[in-house]
This record gives sequence, structure tokens and C-alpha cells, in this order.
Amino acid sequence: MENSKRVTVYFDSDVHKALRLRAAASDRSVSEMVNDAVRVSLAEDASDLHAFSERRNEKSVSFESFISGMKRRGQL
Repeated sequence: MENSKRVTVYFDSDVHKALRLRAAASDRSVSEMVNDAVRVSLAEDASDLHAFSERRNEKSVSFESFISGMKRRGQL
């Protein structure tokens, strides 16, 4: 891994065992698997932030108000 940084991460023992077994079965390192998982998570966060940004100007409705409207319309 070029330009990599070393970090200490603590996993529950069962999670660590599962990671090691999965890494061995897929001929990958635990580091590669963790890096990929973190990238996926960061990409999801970026997607969420983009969606929030696009919806910034939408009117906000409280849960209580929404439920009251459903009751008023006979949906509850």
C-alpha cells in the first residue's frame, strides 16, 4: 500500500476472527478489507451529505404535525 499510515484498531475477538477467516478465504489482507469497508462507509456519507444539501430548502415538518395530518385525513 503506497502512502499508507499505520493505525491501531481494536476489534471484538469474534469480529477479528471473522475478518481473518474472510481475508484468508478471499486471499486479501485484513487491512485491504478494512480499507475497502471504510471507503464504502465514507462514500455513503458523501452521498448522504449531497442529498441533505439538495434538500436544504425543503420545508421541514415535525413528526407530531405529520401524524396529526394523517389522523385529520383519516389515514390513522
